[in-house]
Order: sequence, then C-alpha cells, then structure tokens
Amino acid sequence: MSSKHPLRCALLLAAALSPALHAQGYPEKPLRMVVPFPPGGAADIVARHFATRLAEAVGQQVVVDNRGGAGGNIGAENIARSPADGYSLLFASSSVLSINPHLGGRAPFDVLKAFTPVVLIGHAPNVLAVHPSVPAKTVRDLILLAKQRPDALAYASNGHGTLSHLTGELFAQGAGVKLLHVPYKGAAPATIDTVAGNVSVLFAAFPSVASQVRAGRLRALAVTGAQRIAIAKDLPTVAEAGIPGFESSQWWGFYGPAGLPAAIVDVLNKAANRALGTEEFRKALALEGAAPAGGTPAQLAAYHKTDYDKWGKVIAAAGIKEN
Repeated sequence: MSSKHPLRCALLLAAALSPALHAQGYPEKPLRMVVPFPPGGAADIVARHFATRLAEAVGQQVVVDNRGGAGGNIGAENIARSPADGYSLLFASSSVLSINPHLGGRAPFDVLKAFTPVVLIGHAPNVLAVHPSVPAKTVRDLILLAKQRPDALAYASNGHGTLSHLTGELFAQGAGVKLLHVPYKGAAPATIDTVAGNVSVLFAAFPSVASQVRAGRLRALAVTGAQRIAIAKDLPTVAEAGIPGFESSQWWGFYGPAGLPAAIVDVLNKAANRALGTEEFRKALALEGAAPAGGTPAQLAAYHKTDYDKWGKVIAAAGIKEN
C-alpha cells in the first residue's frame, strides 16, 4: 500500500473492514423472527423448533412473531420494511416467495429483491393419496386411469392457489392428463372429504394424512419431493413412480431485509447451519414429513429463483388467477 496518500489508504482500509466491524458483538440483543402465518400450522411448528436451536447457536433469544394475513404477505412486508440491522428477520415459505407473486395482486413487494437470503431451512413434500375405491395402486395406474376418464378424476387441495392445488396442476401437466380441482378451506376438510369418497385424489402434507393412510382409509401412492421421506421410506417419489423430473415441495427460507450487511449474514448463516445440523431439529422435521437443508446464502437465492420460475410457468399454463 502506497504511503503517498495516507488518508486515501485509510479510507480504503476502513471500507474493506467495515462489514467485519459492523458485525462485532452481533447479536447484542434478542432477534425477532417473523413467521407470516398464524400459530399452530406447519410453518409455525418448524419455525419454533428452528428458533430454539438458532437461539442456542447465536447466544441470544429468538422471539417468534406471528404476523398472518394476505397469504403471508403482511408478515413478509413487515420485514421488507424493517431496518437491515440483523435484528428483524423472516422465516418465509415457498407459498409467499414463489407462488403468491404469480397470483395477481398478492405480493406488494418484489420477492426477489426485498430480502437478503441467509439459508434454506428445509423441505416438506406433499403425499399423493387416493380413496381406496380408486382402482390405482401406483402412480402409473393413476395416470392411465386419468387418461381413460378425462376430467372424471377430482383431486382435493387445501385451497385455491395453495401448494397442494399447484402440485395437482404440475402433476396433470407432467402426466399429460386432466384432473378436476376441488379446493377446500384447509387440509382437514380436504382430507375428510377424500376419506368420505367425495373426491378421488388428494395432495396433502404427510402429517395431515398419515393416520388415515395407516388406518386404510386412504392409499398413499407417492411423495412429491425430490427424495423419499424418512418417516415413510417405502413410499416412492412421483419422479420414481411415473413422471421423471417431477418435484414439488413446501420449503422454508431464512431471510433478512434487503441490504443486510455481509458480515451479519455470515454470522446468521453459520449459526443457522449449526441449528439445522442438530439431531433435535432433524427429528422434529421428520415428524412433519420434512428434512433440513442448509447451505450458503447464494444456494438459497438460486433455489428460490428456480422455484419461483417453475411455479410461474405452471400458473400461467393452467390460467390460474387470484381467487
């Protein structure tokens, strides 16, 4: 470094060190983690397990702040408008970050620009299940049946524009078949009506159908994720069972507001990866039919963009609009 311009050199050195200096002592107080859904749902359950392990990793309390409404947009917008100081953070799901923006009027901010990625927390696939009266024992059987009876097979979802709805559309598009969508107000009524035989097919999170499958009131054919799930290892993936390349999972990401300093992101990423690697967290997610992920902020950003683009294409091809 030249000594002819000491002030300039000092400024350059300060600029290079500023992210590290900014993170010195961080975090010095509790963190607030917004979950943009009401308490009690799958996202809230996973978020609270994550918050407990993250608090241990950072040495500060992590306060879960449930801010539901507008399909998750109210809570997400709260973080998008928060100071980028590392104390206001977002536990977001793919429904908020990848699906809502493509359903007109749902997202009041640019999901690809409003947040700083920290880490991918985990994935939870749906289960493809049918009523026992459906003469299909495999995914290939179901596809053949749907081709023989165009529009005759109805599938239940948790509601219009939900992941289970779009998973059904992705399945129909990938298999080259037509299915009749029947939306419900949540997983419980969708499952109840499928068990009653009022609809034939169901895409739902594993915990909401597990007891019905074990009792023989539903027949599980496959899971919709990229890998089998630990809690039901005998179930193949849809990709294995009939539609190569098929993948549909709920996922959760950990974010800060846009402009979060790199040094703070690094602290949070390392702490989050330690939290995700604990046996306690893995066991908690397995009960939800989910698995932890982890990795770098760049990997989360790339995963988000790929998922965002995929659902945009599915929604456009199916002509789905905001309900």
